[in-house]
Amino acid sequence: MRDTLQRVVNDPGVHVKVIEPLDPVVAAPPLRNDVMQPIEEVTRQFYPGIPVVPVMQAAATDAAYIAAAGIPSYGVSGMFLDPDQSNVHGLNERIRVQSLYDGRDFLYALVRRYVN
Repeated sequence: MRDTLQRVVNDPGVHVKVIEPLDPVVAAPPLRNDVMQPIEEVTRQFYPGIPVVPVMQAAATDAAYIAAAGIPSYGVSGMFLDPDQSNVHGLNERIRVQSLYDGRDFLYALVRRYVN
């Protein structure tokens, strides 16, 4: 990266200081049975026949910061979006009303499963 910056900035009066990324890089937490089993059970209850497919969210999460403290972080929504991604984080972000209610009920049932 420094070489690239030095080639781009050819003015000796300009000084570029490379700062390491502020966001820590964190490995995905283990897919433990005590975490995954309730997700799979509630998914079967609410969405029969829909598989649970783990993915890693590459950005926009606080998980990197709490993982540094040794706390693994998992996320699940239980909501379905339109194929066009519903303009996630745009000014016209949207979700179907039924998906919002279904997701709320899904998360409530999931949290109840974890605390019992």
